Formats: sequence, structure tokens, C-alpha cells
Amino acid sequence: MSILLKNNFNRQWHLINAKNKILGRLSTIIAHYLMGKHKILYAPHIDIGDYIIVINANKIKITGNKKKNKFYFSHSGYSGGLKKISFDKLIIKNPCKIIKHSVKGMLPKNKIRILMLNRLKIYTGIKHNHVAQKQNILNI
Repeated sequence: MSILLKNNFNRQWHLINAKNKILGRLSTIIAHYLMGKHKILYAPHIDIGDYIIVINANKIKITGNKKKNKFYFSHSGYSGGLKKISFDKLIIKNPCKIIKHSVKGMLPKNKIRILMLNRLKIYTGIKHNHVAQKQNILNI
């Protein structure tokens, strides 16, 4: 057990193309790999997850009427500081935020969540900065 606590395990890099994928289904797969549930040594209190690179984040799909009815809220902490933005506007302004928000809700609510989210890299186009890492392409 002491070997696991020293972070002496291999983290792999996975590439996911989000083009024409449904947001919720894609987010569950991303969260699964970030937590490390696909590995034999998985334990909820140990962070053994892998790195995930998501490309084409601006071409993500959602089902039903959520394009019009789904809103994202943020609050500044001051009175009257509530901000509301719809899915349509956010997919144009910052599509990476949509996927990150969805995955964040599916990860465990503890201190390890921040470490897991730091291993999630999201890009709007096909190009990304992680060409040097050997990436496994996940076909979803």
C-alpha cells in the first residue's frame, strides 16, 4: 500500500473527440477515466486517474429543448450579483466551460476533485499542445 501513496503509478494520456457526442454521456466517460475506475488498483481515496484531452469541444450536442432551457448560474458574492447565461450563448463564448462544469459535477466532492480536474485538458479545435505525450484515442 505504501507504493500507491507515493504516486508511483503510470498515468496514461487519452484523447477524446467530442464532435457530435452527447454532453452527459461524454462527461460520465471522462469522469470515469479521471477517477481511475478503469484500473485494477482503483480505490476511492487514492488518485490514480489518467489525463484526458478533449478536442472539438464547440461541436458537443445535447438532447431535447436544453439549448433554450438550460442556464448556467454564477454569483459574485454581492447582493444582486447573480449572473445567468444560456447554453446557446455559452457554447459560442466558452465551450470548454460547459464540459468542465459537467465533469466537475460527476467527480467526488472532496480534495481530490481539484487534482482530477487539473488533468482534464479541453480544446475547441483539433489542435492541442500535448502532441509529445503518447495518447490513446478513445472511440466512444
